[in-house]
Amino acid sequence: MNLAFGHPRIRDLFRIVPVVLSVLCVLPAWTVPAAAQEAAFRQAVAEAAAEDRDLATFYQDQTYRPVWTGESAEHRARRQALVQVLARVGVHGLPADRYDLDGLMSAMAEARSQRDLGQVEVALSQAYLRYARDVQSGVLVPSEVDGDIKREVVRRDTAALMAGLLTDEPARAMRKLPPQSNEYARLLKQKLRLEHLIAEGGWGPTVSAEKLRPGDSGPAVISLRNRLIAMGYLARSAAQTYDMRLQQAVQAFQSDHGLEPDGVAGTTTLAALNTPATERLKSVIVAMERERWLSEERGQRHILVNLTDFSARILDNDAVTFATRAVIGKNDQNRRSPEFSDEMEHMVINPTWHVPYSIAVNEYLPQMQRNPGAASHLKLYNRNGREVSRGAVNFGAYNARNFPFAIKQPPSERNALGLVKFMFPNKYNIYLHDTPQKALFDMEKRDFSHGCIRLHQPFDFAYALLARQESDPKAFFKSVLDTGRETYVQLEEHVPVHIIYRTAFTQAQGRPQYRGDVYGRDARIWSALEKAGVSLDAPQG
Repeated sequence: MNLAFGHPRIRDLFRIVPVVLSVLCVLPAWTVPAAAQEAAFRQAVAEAAAEDRDLATFYQDQTYRPVWTGESAEHRARRQALVQVLARVGVHGLPADRYDLDGLMSAMAEARSQRDLGQVEVALSQAYLRYARDVQSGVLVPSEVDGDIKREVVRRDTAALMAGLLTDEPARAMRKLPPQSNEYARLLKQKLRLEHLIAEGGWGPTVSAEKLRPGDSGPAVISLRNRLIAMGYLARSAAQTYDMRLQQAVQAFQSDHGLEPDGVAGTTTLAALNTPATERLKSVIVAMERERWLSEERGQRHILVNLTDFSARILDNDAVTFATRAVIGKNDQNRRSPEFSDEMEHMVINPTWHVPYSIAVNEYLPQMQRNPGAASHLKLYNRNGREVSRGAVNFGAYNARNFPFAIKQPPSERNALGLVKFMFPNKYNIYLHDTPQKALFDMEKRDFSHGCIRLHQPFDFAYALLARQESDPKAFFKSVLDTGRETYVQLEEHVPVHIIYRTAFTQAQGRPQYRGDVYGRDARIWSALEKAGVSLDAPQG
């Protein structure tokens, strides 16, 4: 669209047509700008940008030339591109009031001097920068929402964002701002689908029952059938009994929601089935915000631990090449697994467990005070690294502040870390490891650890990692394991590890996935987003 300057001397007109979002912008024109007019514009820009040092520096380096309010086709294209994205921020789950598009349009319409125009110029830059950072890096600061979200968000600086706008075609520059990951694109599509579904009335009536199983019939079974049809798990049917097709649909639903796929609609399955579409939409919007927090470079090969899914996966070029069940930190204070990213550098075969000091003094010291022989599989070491006989220690003389010993468990099949651990050194002392407590992996909800991630198939996980550097990874691993000695095996290619928390996530192929909010973190994020101005425009459904 041609957004030309015109007469009278200063006039702005903006019109947004809802369907095509066409924009008409008419800004002031001076055929030969006078020196005084230029000075007034520069002075206004300098004053308006003064509170933002980086923006002030940018305009100073630009000798206060306009980015938005000039007469050229490039300036008009920038204005149009900005108005278009600000008119559609809700698509990305962003708070519209944060960018005050109406206020910007009013300011342009009411400009009566070069000084007014300079103030509009900076206001447009401020709105652009606010939008760019929000859609690229998130509206919220993760650690301010929950202290266990240790993720350090990468935020591009003012100079880089403004330079991208000046050196690229405006609409293309705007399209590059949101995360470019496949996950974000799929979440965005799911958000739009849910909004359309909610506008049409949602998934219909909920299922009123305590438990339904194959062979059952009656009104509750019909409600179950209808809800699964609305959700896309079952073809249209008039069946009134819990038959094989309904059982298979329930199993598919259970798999997509992290439930044991037994085909029985019990308490947890019915609770998931009856969750409104609006709640799923909130999870998707939160997941989009979380996706904005992740670093741009995920890694062609990376490890993804999703705490809510109790799983660890290896992904190669967005495809899952290995997956295993996991146990995560218990939902207790000081035991919840944190969220962060790092790089796996090595694995330790036949590891020694160095008992963390907090566990040593809070769990094992009280046991030893009651019975010096308790936890006999653990050994004590003094500050010089020498083993100390328990018979020589008066445990009653010590407490959590002055306990002077290190506690360790030598390598063995009974070792708390199992037979292998995977290290990505970090200040939180979190890593992935084997465990002798295999029965825990049969549980549906698996939060039992002190914070580290336990793997159901640690050997297979090791083989997958070693396959990049060993011709026969299984034989190599076994040869080291059979020595019984603690051995460090370096990974020639470090692998990024991302410990995430997603109650909504997608797959390259297949239906969206939903999980429970095991630590309540997503509820806190949604609450913070609501306070920031994010809302569900569609009615309850």
